[in-house]
Amino acid sequence: MEFRLLGSFEADHEGESVLGGSRRQERCLLAVLLLEDGRVVTTDRLIDLLWNGNPPGSARGTVHTYVGRLRARLRPYAVVIETRHRGYALVPGQHAVDVREFLELTARAAATGDPGERLRCHDRALALWRGPLLADVVDDELRGRLGRRLAELRLSALEQRAEILLAMGRHEQVLADLTAPWAGAPAVDGSTLTGSPVDGSLPTGSPADDLLSRERLVLALMTALYRAGRQVEALALYRRTRRVLVDGLGVEPGAELAALHDRILRADPGLDRPPAPLYAVRVGDQWLPWSAGGHPALEFCNTYAGWGAAPAAGSDWLRGYPALAVWAGHHDLADEPVVQALLRRAAERPEEAAAVLADARAFRSALYGCLTDPQDGAAFGAVAAVVQEAGRSAVFTRSGDGLAHWRLPPTAGLRLPLYAAARAAGELLADPRRFTIRRCPSSGCGWLFLDASGRRRWCSLATCGTGPDS
Repeated sequence: MEFRLLGSFEADHEGESVLGGSRRQERCLLAVLLLEDGRVVTTDRLIDLLWNGNPPGSARGTVHTYVGRLRARLRPYAVVIETRHRGYALVPGQHAVDVREFLELTARAAATGDPGERLRCHDRALALWRGPLLADVVDDELRGRLGRRLAELRLSALEQRAEILLAMGRHEQVLADLTAPWAGAPAVDGSTLTGSPVDGSLPTGSPADDLLSRERLVLALMTALYRAGRQVEALALYRRTRRVLVDGLGVEPGAELAALHDRILRADPGLDRPPAPLYAVRVGDQWLPWSAGGHPALEFCNTYAGWGAAPAAGSDWLRGYPALAVWAGHHDLADEPVVQALLRRAAERPEEAAAVLADARAFRSALYGCLTDPQDGAAFGAVAAVVQEAGRSAVFTRSGDGLAHWRLPPTAGLRLPLYAAARAAGELLADPRRFTIRRCPSSGCGWLFLDASGRRRWCSLATCGTGPDS
């Protein structure tokens, strides 16, 4: 059984509507119980919500009748409404509720330190919204009472998503995302917005002012407008925001927003693009480390922050599965059509992609330990297990030039880039060059590189930037 509340209210079982023909107030009662997710809702509160504080004398009996009808409708689908403590509770079960999924995804986004994974969680959470909460069941006033927390979480997800996208250089996507809230999405109070924050079509005091008072959203949208060459619109958005804050709340814009306004007026070149990670190269839409190691297995280990100290926040190149797939193509370990197919499959199966990414990070740590300490038997064993797994997946084929190669077939699925890294690692560990691997001793670095001469000490490209010979 599936219940969808983030938009029009829907209750389906295997694609068939279950509550067709039921009264609006019955569906509203069920929606309230679903929003509480197993918690008791007293009869008095149900009466207050269903009749907006002005119930008829028969309200208590009507609620009892509604609950009886809902029980009869839902019983065949193992959805149970229990009577508890002067009220009712819908027993959590196997049924799916989009609100529950939305809350789980936003919580997962808040818990992860990986920007790529946070972005994926926000994408999935925001995609659940098909319109205002319970669009065909409640009015704006009741929606505000029931959905303020959900609308707040939705706006927070929009803010965080926009900031991640700006850091990735994807300002066009930010423009598309942050225009939508002014064109039909629910504001903090659950009402519907129309118009644009920039074009002036919304009068002061309109519901859109709820969004304009959220300075993180305005910061992101102003930055995206400026990067898109729309400086005039970015400044107009600031003026409208300032008017909303001063007239409505009696406060001036915060220091960060005022500073951005000043930088746009000065056409600060630093606003044109996000700060790039140090010692990185842009490949497609991913940041990958410079090729400084001399072998794909070493490049796989190297990271912006290095391994000599605790990594700085956001400094790891292996932030999301797309980076892993693009990295494999960049080092000729996978063909471009294969990379594109992997990216599409990862978008369709985010949980599977996340699991492969976690395995890739664990393999990277084991490989680094194995390469830097030949006596680390545990690290070698962990690496060897993945190398052997990759070997079982490889096929021996002949290419157009007449030479034969070991290749990983598409049947390897999302694990193909990990297997490609493992095969490269296995080849290096079986190669005498394995004894020429050096680790940069500079504090905070630790990048790996090949040193056939035996005379080098520091990274060849001064990757660490702090060594005396760099």
